[in-house]
This record gives sequence, structure tokens and C-alpha cells, in this order.
Amino acid sequence: MIGAFGLALLVAFSVWLIASHGSRRPGVPAGQPLRLFAAPLAASNLNGDANLNPPCTAARHDPRALNVCLLVRRAPLVLAFFVTGSRDCERQVDTLQALSPAFPSRAVQFAAVAVDAAHAPTAALVRGHLWTIPVAYDRDGAVGALYDVAVCPMLELARRGGTVAELLVGNRWLTASALQARVRALLAR
Repeated sequence: MIGAFGLALLVAFSVWLIASHGSRRPGVPAGQPLRLFAAPLAASNLNGDANLNPPCTAARHDPRALNVCLLVRRAPLVLAFFVTGSRDCERQVDTLQALSPAFPSRAVQFAAVAVDAAHAPTAALVRGHLWTIPVAYDRDGAVGALYDVAVCPMLELARRGGTVAELLVGNRWLTASALQARVRALLAR
């Protein structure tokens, strides 16, 4: 029943995005800058909506938020977007978690955003899956709209500095072996 609800939620979300955003392609295309945001981390006590105009200085950053601008200043970034209740989307975050120990954080950053998700259910997923990579929640869907998230799994791979190197969409990237090669290629650029 929970799986059916998750699938229904994913379908409804996709229909809403297509209806409200037309038939645009999801994500940010390669060669374009990432769209910056700061969103509350699910494992923190920060509640609220994402900031679509975040400060890009550590001095003005709330450490309880995932700040994409600060992440890409340090290292390349693999950023996943997922919908809670979708097994494939959640598996994508499991894959990022499994890959993260193979890459030092100064070499590449891994993070995820639960689109159109509330704090408590996202925090429960983080605890239940034992995710230690930063996972933010996008309560009002603003980040999802900013990235035109229409399907998941969806990954943005960005070079240090924030230029998108590659957009990966679909189940092909659900295994660590498939994704590891793309992350290594990101580091080689």
C-alpha cells in the first residue's frame, strides 16, 4: 500500500510539473551553472523553505542547511533529487551513500534533496537508511521547480565552481558500479 501511494505521489508530482512547466527537459543542461539554493538538512532542527538566493560565504551560512554554492566552491558535486515514497528514487540516495567513502570529501561532494517533502518523513528516511551524506528537504517544492525535476532518479554532476558537467536521469544510475565511472570522469575533467 505504501509503495502504491509512493507511485501515485510520483505520478501526480510528474503530471503537476509537466502541466505547470510545459514539456521542458528536466534539470540543468551540461555547460550551464548549477542553480544555487540552500535548503534545511533533514537531520537538523532547521524548519522552513529553501532559500533560492543563498549567501555564498561561510560566515553567513547556517550549518543546518545544505548550501550548494558553498559545496561547489570546495569540490565537484554529485547532487541527487528524489521523491520520498519512491523506492528507485530512494535507492539513488543509497547509491550515493555507498559511493561516498570511495571519494574523499575534498575530491567530490555528494548530497541529495527530497523534493516536495516534509521535514519529519525525510528525517525518518535519513535515519532508516543510515545516510550520512547531506540530505535536505524541499518543503514547498521551490528547489524542485528551480531544477525542473519531473522524474527521478535525477542527478546533476557539477565541476568545482558549479558548472554542470552532466545530467543523469533514470534507473541506469542506481548501481554504484554504473555511477562510479561517471564520478571518476567528473574528477578527470
